Amino acid sequence: MLDDMLMIKKYGGDIIASRGMQAEKGFRQHGAVSTYEHSVDVTRMCLRLSRGLRIRTDQRSLVRGALLHDYYLYDWHEPRTEGGLHAFSHPGKALKNAARDFGLNEIERDMIRCHMFPLTVRPPRFRESAILCLADKICALRETCAGLGRRIAG
Repeated sequence: MLDDMLMIKKYGGDIIASRGMQAEKGFRQHGAVSTYEHSVDVTRMCLRLSRGLRIRTDQRSLVRGALLHDYYLYDWHEPRTEGGLHAFSHPGKALKNAARDFGLNEIERDMIRCHMFPLTVRPPRFRESAILCLADKICALRETCAGLGRRIAG
C-alpha cells in the first residue's frame, strides 16, 4: 500500500538510506528474498496489522524497530566462527548494530531484542514488539514457502 511506503519513508528514510541497510540488499534472508526486502515487508506487515487489528501504536517506533529488527549485517547462510545459532543470537547482534548506527528509544530496543520470541526467552514488553513478532513470523513463513515452491516447481 502506498500509504505504508510513505509512512516508512517518513519515519525510516534515514534507515533506508543508510550504508548498513543498503548492504542488507546483498544478504539473503529466506529463499530468494534479501534481508533488506524482508525488513521492508515486515515493516509493511506491522503497519497493516496495527491498522487492521485497530491497535494504537507509536507509528514512528513501529516503523523504525521493524526496519532494524534484522540489522545484524551478515549473510546467516554463510558459515561463521562466532558462537550461537543464528535464530537465537541475531537479535542481540541486530540491537548492538542498530544502537551503534541510530538513536533507539525503549520501544525500538525491545522490538529488536524480542522479535524472535518465543525462541528467545524474553517476551515483548510493548504492543509494537508483539506486532513485530507476529509480522516477522508471517513474512518469514510466506518467504520460506515461496522459496520451497520455486524449488519444487523448478
